[in-house]
Amino acid sequence: MSEKLEQILDLVSEYVSEKDDGWKAGEDWVSYSGPQFDDKEYRAAIEVLLSGWLIFGEKSREFEKTFSPHLGKAQGCLTNSGSSANLLAVSALRSKNGFNLPEGSKIITPVVCFPTTINPIIQNGFEPVFVDVTLPDLNLDLDQVEAILESDPDIRGIMFAHVLGNPPDMDRLMGLIKKHELIFVEDACDALGSFYDGRKLGSFGDISTCSFFPAHHMTMGEGGFVATDNVRLNKAVTSIRDWGRACYCNTAKPGNVTGGTACGNRFKNWLTGMPEAVYDHRYVFDEIGYNLKPLDLQAAMGLKQLDKLPDFDAARRKNFSRLYEIFKPYEKYLYLPEANEKADPCWFAFLMTVKEGSPFNRGNIVSHFEKNKIQTRSYFAGNILAHPGYNHLAEPYGDLGDMFPVAKIVTFNSFFLGTFIGLTEEKLDYIQSVADSFFGEL
Repeated sequence: MSEKLEQILDLVSEYVSEKDDGWKAGEDWVSYSGPQFDDKEYRAAIEVLLSGWLIFGEKSREFEKTFSPHLGKAQGCLTNSGSSANLLAVSALRSKNGFNLPEGSKIITPVVCFPTTINPIIQNGFEPVFVDVTLPDLNLDLDQVEAILESDPDIRGIMFAHVLGNPPDMDRLMGLIKKHELIFVEDACDALGSFYDGRKLGSFGDISTCSFFPAHHMTMGEGGFVATDNVRLNKAVTSIRDWGRACYCNTAKPGNVTGGTACGNRFKNWLTGMPEAVYDHRYVFDEIGYNLKPLDLQAAMGLKQLDKLPDFDAARRKNFSRLYEIFKPYEKYLYLPEANEKADPCWFAFLMTVKEGSPFNRGNIVSHFEKNKIQTRSYFAGNILAHPGYNHLAEPYGDLGDMFPVAKIVTFNSFFLGTFIGLTEEKLDYIQSVADSFFGEL
């Protein structure tokens, strides 16, 4: 069987190596991002699939132990998506085994965001308190954060995503967090490989998250990660991920239970509400949880992606610099991305905002790129309160344009291009020719 398996894997390698991008300018799309696999990821996934073990297992646990330092943390929990990672992180705030925050606790978050940064706040019964963002970075407005903290002593936490890998002034932010004794949930889903003052993004929060969606810095198809230095908090997160199970075998000894359990006391008096009952620890529940586990084949692919992260990161920095050169001549029309002086972003994308008074609008320039088969993206939701699913949260703020003027600009004027390793020099040259043609016609 081992010989047959090797033949199968060798055929996979042969098949993958024969695939040709064959990209042609103007005929094929310039993607803004996407998975970058070679035969290593496919071989790893198929080997796990054929092993017969599908769910969270040894590869998943190996990934957890390997990946945590990439966010500057000691503990970690692998999950099935970045959105689930955020849900788990905020659920740990509510958990009696985590921070035990009561329902209705107030959490500051920027009004310009991706929905899954604020959804867990709402889903856990907390109250989001929205602040505007600043130009050109679109990070949360720390002046507004400070003003709210001074006026409302009931704020208990803060949660936001570093914008496309670019952090705000973390010195000032962490000073406010310390002064007001806040819990910090750090969404680093777009910021893998980014630093502030030599320190990894993801390392600042009490708990932090990352995403392995195909558009992100690395991918396992879908996947996410929750990281912390707090052993008890990590145990709560993994329990919530695993239906709320009290048993910690997935963390300490993943695999078939016939191989033994982590605690060595599978059958014992575990039920606090019925202490005379001897019960199987694998069916004792500490939390009201979910099933948010990944497949083991995802983790196997992720381990191969980790080996490539240095190349992925270098390409994003290099491509960002080239895009900056392309658009620098047109900055009288555009706000270009600008990093904090202490920041070293591993840019998820190249963000631009059309300046008011320019002889074109976002629709004009985006249509020009898309017509020429260059993918663009709006900056996620823009002002989230403008969306149908969130209109009810907007009522206390009155006119959204008056209350959040920069968010209004973002909603109308911001967009981004990709920076990922799949942008070859040929594709970047094409982007430059398309950009030059647009601005040359003004």
